[in-house]
Amino acid sequence: MTVPQSPYQKDPRTAYRTGPYRQPSPEQSVPRQGQQLPPLPVTQATLDSRPAGEVLREDGTQLLEHLQVLRRDLHQNPEIGNHTPYTQAKVLEELSGLSLEITTGVSVTSVVAVLRGGKRGDHPVSVLLRADMDALEVAERTGSPFAATNGYMHACGHDLHTSALVGAAKLLSRHREEIPGDVIFMFQPGEEGPGGARPMIEEGVLDAAGRRPVAAYGIHVGPQDYGNFYHVPGPLMASSSNLRLTVHGKGGHGSRPHDAIDPVAAMAEIQVALQTAVTRRFDAMNPVVITVTNLWAGDGAINAIPDKCGFSATVRVLDDAAIDRVRQVITEVASNVAAAHRCAVDIDFEILYPTTKTNPRENAFAAGVWSRQFGSDRVVPMRSPMMASEDFGFVLQQVPGTFVWLGTANPETPQAKREWNHSPLARFDDSILGDQAAALAGVAFERLVAEELLPSPTIHAARQAAQQG
Repeated sequence: MTVPQSPYQKDPRTAYRTGPYRQPSPEQSVPRQGQQLPPLPVTQATLDSRPAGEVLREDGTQLLEHLQVLRRDLHQNPEIGNHTPYTQAKVLEELSGLSLEITTGVSVTSVVAVLRGGKRGDHPVSVLLRADMDALEVAERTGSPFAATNGYMHACGHDLHTSALVGAAKLLSRHREEIPGDVIFMFQPGEEGPGGARPMIEEGVLDAAGRRPVAAYGIHVGPQDYGNFYHVPGPLMASSSNLRLTVHGKGGHGSRPHDAIDPVAAMAEIQVALQTAVTRRFDAMNPVVITVTNLWAGDGAINAIPDKCGFSATVRVLDDAAIDRVRQVITEVASNVAAAHRCAVDIDFEILYPTTKTNPRENAFAAGVWSRQFGSDRVVPMRSPMMASEDFGFVLQQVPGTFVWLGTANPETPQAKREWNHSPLARFDDSILGDQAAALAGVAFERLVAEELLPSPTIHAARQAAQQG
């Protein structure tokens, strides 16, 4: 591959270019999630004649201190949205010198790295590993010695995600000659908004290795019990939509509401009515969550009835098929309540992310890999999905895979005293990074080995044709 030089290039074995990577062919665009395939085999994969998971975990322990330094640097320098140049530069610096094909994004400051395995064969397959890089517009109040001071904060642990994926790239590069396929490392900005996964897909991340990955995996840290992997087959996290509603009335004097058309009263009733509507229109076992997060009315004059007001809300749904019904219910309720108050209403409903749905086959495989690597007691089925959202769902719409939560909280700390993600007081124990990197590397390596043992129908047919030809 011939590529232009980059200011980040540190080693002749490493090349960087600016995407797009490759446009998918029509057959590559067909999602593989719906395929009915037999369970993946237990690989018993080895490295240096030892269990692969054991070797990678030891390697991860050796790399821990370096990953902690990287994580704390990223934590002190958080960036938000799809423009994360400092984080991108740090990732490129860390990957420099590894035998990787590296591409940076055009519309977003992404990094995509491809590792070509030494045993990839004539019809290689690939696996994708993903980490998000962005922070939140939250002012940190942890008092940590490496706390951010720029008004932003890695309050969702993406600094750990990025560092762990760097670690996975280093671990797998160490064993490159033994890898029977390719690994795509997806470093994504903008998960907290406006969304970086979709533009990365549009720029070709899923085809960076030449053909669609057979599987995609990601890990999210949270305040669950330290060291435990929490997983669930099927819907894991909800879709996310933004609702912005403006109620129009007629302004007037606060003493004469009968001469005005008060939009505030209508807005207040709409907010309450929506909470009732979702509990009466939708199955409680398939939840819909509407949470009003911003309210506005008037311009400061306490004695004046405003002519308009409004609110913003986040809407979460576990069933993507129900989103249109949710939008319809919101429109009906808001319009009718507003009309009862002689008001009009404008509604803006924006779908941001789909439901994050894990593939049961890939989820079971990952759980099995990590049970052998870390012990079955550390791999815990979740009792129910979460109503938080993730744009990794865009990847899982096209590539079968799974997404799991990894706990970083002291198990002795009561749940009520644990600060959840997005809190200005959220803390994540970065001593988990060695295991986190090893887990990503382990599932990627063993999935490629499993594909050798039980190839997908397309790969099997291609290999048979090659043998006969």
